[in-house]
This record gives sequence, structure tokens and C-alpha cells, in this order.
Amino acid sequence: MANTETTLKEATAIEGAIGAALVDYTSGMALGTIGGGKDLDLNVAAAGNTDVVRAKVRTMEHLGLKDEIEDILITLGSQYHLIRLMKGRGTNGLFLYLALDKERANLAMARHQLKKIEAELEI
Repeated sequence: MANTETTLKEATAIEGAIGAALVDYTSGMALGTIGGGKDLDLNVAAAGNTDVVRAKVRTMEHLGLKDEIEDILITLGSQYHLIRLMKGRGTNGLFLYLALDKERANLAMARHQLKKIEAELEI
């Protein structure tokens, strides 16, 4: 089982990774971040993506959908932003956020690797 630091390091080892965060979407706070930089403030991204997750969860409730969100993809001109809701023991209310450079990343492989990383995290 991996801890937060190890998990974030593994996420940023994914080809094309710009930065990653583990986020508590009940508070909007990042529990940990790695990467990012002047062009990507991961704490701002954590708070903003919390709104995205909450909106999708609320919409699913209004629609009466009894399914679970695996991940949410936001595609920009030069980046992919991948939000992976956590399902493991002790991870309820958390998501992994990964920003990728679109030219260097393989989206399908990144999703696969992030799913594997999620399965190994224990809070």
C-alpha cells in the first residue's frame, strides 16, 4: 500500500504529467501536491475541480443515477485534466487530479496507470 507522497510521485511519473494532487472534495483542500509550477497552481486547481466533482455528483443525484463516477476528463487545447474519484478503503470524498501535456501523454495509458495507482493508495 502506498502513502500520499508515493502516490503523487507515481502519478507524476506518468508520461506527459505536469502535476498531480490528492484532493478532499468535501473541503476543496489539497492533501498533497507535486509539480505544477507558475502556469498551474495545483491548490487553485484542487479547489476549482472540487466544484466540478460536486456539480457532477449533484447532477447524478437529480437524475436518479445509481452509478459511480470513475473519472472526469477535461480537455484543453494543450492539456488533459483527469479527475479520478477514489473508491478504496478510507478514501471516500477524495480524488486524484492529474494534469497532462496533451502532446506527450497517452490518455488511455494515463487513465489505466492512474486507476492502478489509486488501487494502491491507503490513507
